[in-house]
Formats: sequence, C-alpha cells, structure tokens
Amino acid sequence: MAAATHRPPPVTHRAPGPPRHRATAALLLGAAWAGGFAVLALWWRNTDAVVGAAGWLTGVGRITGLMCGYMCAVLVALMARVPWLEAGVGSDRTARWHASAGRWTISLLICHIVFITLGYAAQARTGLLSQLGTIVFDMPDMLKATAGAVILLAVGYTSMRAVRARMRYETWYHLHLLTYGAVFLAFFHQLSTGADFVSSTGAQAAWYILYISVACLVVWFRVITPVRLNLRYRIRVDTVVQEATGVYSVWLRGHHLERIGALPGQFLRWRFLTPGMWLASHPYSLSAVPRGDLMRITVKEQGDHSGAVAGLRPGTRVWAEGPYGALTARRRSRDKVLLIAGGTGITPLRTLFETLPARPGDLTLLYRARTEDELVLRDELEAIAAGREARLVYALNTPDGRRAQFTADRLRALLPDIERHDVYLCGPPGLSQTAYDALRDAGVPASRIHHESFEL
Repeated sequence: MAAATHRPPPVTHRAPGPPRHRATAALLLGAAWAGGFAVLALWWRNTDAVVGAAGWLTGVGRITGLMCGYMCAVLVALMARVPWLEAGVGSDRTARWHASAGRWTISLLICHIVFITLGYAAQARTGLLSQLGTIVFDMPDMLKATAGAVILLAVGYTSMRAVRARMRYETWYHLHLLTYGAVFLAFFHQLSTGADFVSSTGAQAAWYILYISVACLVVWFRVITPVRLNLRYRIRVDTVVQEATGVYSVWLRGHHLERIGALPGQFLRWRFLTPGMWLASHPYSLSAVPRGDLMRITVKEQGDHSGAVAGLRPGTRVWAEGPYGALTARRRSRDKVLLIAGGTGITPLRTLFETLPARPGDLTLLYRARTEDELVLRDELEAIAAGREARLVYALNTPDGRRAQFTADRLRALLPDIERHDVYLCGPPGLSQTAYDALRDAGVPASRIHHESFEL
C-alpha cells in the first residue's frame, strides 16, 4: 500500500448496523411477523374442525393461500421505495428482504395451488386435472387469479440468480414490474372464493385496508413523489467528462439541486430520456455534493446502460428518483473513520471524504485500484486530503502485476487503533468480502462496518 490515498456488499457476513438501524429493522420485522400471526388467527377463527385427508389438504391449501396473499402485500410494500424504510434499515437490507419475501411468496403460491387442488379433488372424488379445470374455469375470478399466478411464477423464475445473470438488466427490470399486475389480478379471488372472507365482512375490510394501504405507498413514493421531484428540479445533462478509461462523470444541472435532500453517500435512480436509455432506471451514487444548480454522478462502463452514458448529449432530460441509501454519516458512531473504496466504489465515499466531520488525522481513505491510471477523481481526493489534513492511501498492484492484499496485519500497520474506527466500505464483491474479513480479523466489530448494495 503506497502512502499518498457499486456493487453488492459482502455476501457471507451481514453487519447488523448501529443500534438505531437495528431497532428499526427489529420493529419492522416484528410488525411483519405480527401480521402473519394475525392471518393464521383468521384461519383458526373460521375453522371449526379438520376432518379426514380432504379436510387436511384443503386446510393446508387455505393457510398457504392466506399467507401467500399476505406476503404479496409485503412484497409490494418492499418495492415501494419508502424513504424512511430505506434510510432506516438500508437499501441493501430492504432489497434482501424483498428477495426473501419473493421466495416465500412463490413457495406459498405453489403449495396453495397443489394442496387446494388435492383437497378439492379428494372432496369431489375427481381427478386432479379435472378438478384443476373446474377451479380455473368455474369458480369466480379464478381466470384472473390464474393469470396472476402465471405472471408471479414467471417473475420468480427470472429472479433466480442463474437466470437473471443471463438477462439484460432492462429486460429483468420490466418483467419484475409485472408483479404489480399479478398481485392485482390475484386479489379478487381471495375475497370471492376464500372461505375466510366470504362469510366475514370484517376480514374483507381488513384485507381491503391492507392492500389499499400498500397501493397508496406505491402510488405515492413511486409515482407522485418522483413526479413532484422532477417537475420541481427539472434536471438535464450539463456535460459528460471522461475521468479514466471507461469511467465518465455526468454533470447534471437543475434548479436549486442542493435542496433535493441527498446526503453524502446516498444514490438516486436515474433515467436518461434518450433513445435506448429511457426505459429503465439505474442506481448511481452522487460523486460530488450537490451545490447550487449542479450535481454529479460518476459511472463505469459495465453494461448497455452505463456504456451509453459516454454518449449523452448536453440538454438531455433526466428523470430522477430518490435519494435513497443509508451509507451516510448517520451510521457513524466513532470519532475516527476509515473509508475503503475499490473501483468506482469511490463515488459515494468521495462525498463522505469531503464532508464527514473529523479532526486532523482522524479520517483515512484507503483506495484500491490496479494502476494509477484507474484512480478515479484522484486530483479531487488529494485536494480534499490536503485541505482537511486527512490521510489518503492508495493500494495499487505492484509493477509485476501482483495485487495489493487486504489483511488484518496490513490494516493494523496502517491504523494501529483500527478497532476504534467506524469503517465505510464500497467496492466490487471480491474486494468487499476480503476487506470485510480482514477488518473483522483486525478487531473491528461488525456493527461498525458499513456497506450497502444499490442493485434494486
């Protein structure tokens, strides 16, 4: 490591975050579990007895159907991008909850279909295919529910890691949005055919309240809030600057962008309204603190969308959503701070390096890159370090191409009291995992290693 100094976070370890974030997460998880138990209580209240194999099969089908309906509401709520939720627990954790809720929803949906068909077939003493046809074509709202189920299963399939890795992000993104339509189509059969709702107006009212509340969150935070933001700030591309090979900064101009509320370390989702780029939004961190009418993002070519950034023309209209993310100074709990960046993971950490309150010598930025030519925003970082009396350390490959390794011993050599630091970490998966392991070996508690993924 020579003195001078977005992608997913580590996948093996999950840092719990500072107490406020842990409390928020615990409160939300507790509320979700309470809702699940309330759904089970609804089935219990409306079930006098379970008799015979048909009764047990139908009972399992009803329970899994109720839980699937509840999880659909949870799934959509986690897609709503509620700012206080993402700021309270972090966008990466919200994304993991969404992915987990999706897996549970698909599993419950399959179980519901299988067991309710088996139960009804046993009661009617008919074949499975005959009974399935009766359910789909003869029962109220079941054609719509079947269409919704097919869409949900398709979205679940394309969200599998191996399948998604082979798809363009834009294709996956738009398929994922079909979840809203699937939930809408499946909603009505729950009330018209569900035994727990047909005879209970109270249960119907509660279900309507649940779904309408979730729909309001989606409409407010994914439609109305972005519309208000973009009408107010009217953001356009000002200029595009090449920072390094395959890395470009996009300067954006709008009206009083410092009022947009973005904290250092946060990101927005950007949609450039030009052919080939307007169909999907992508998350990019701010690489400079918004000032006046200007803000900046810095993007590395990694796909069709990011690769097209270099060709953006001045004046191109921009649709922004956010800000999002909890990789901010609010997570800090110690006076001394270490920032570890790799590649374009430097973008959110550059804003923190500029703005985190710190005494001279208490702030250190460790920046990993293969060569000096890949050090993005180098001049700015060195100017910030000089002006703040902060430490800037580059971790570069050796002349013969060997990688600079992150180990506990090397981190202790850099900062002997590293266990007393808060650490902010942003970089490619391999670097993030290696750095995380080294930090833990060096004695830094997991609750003081802050990282975040901005994928969803």
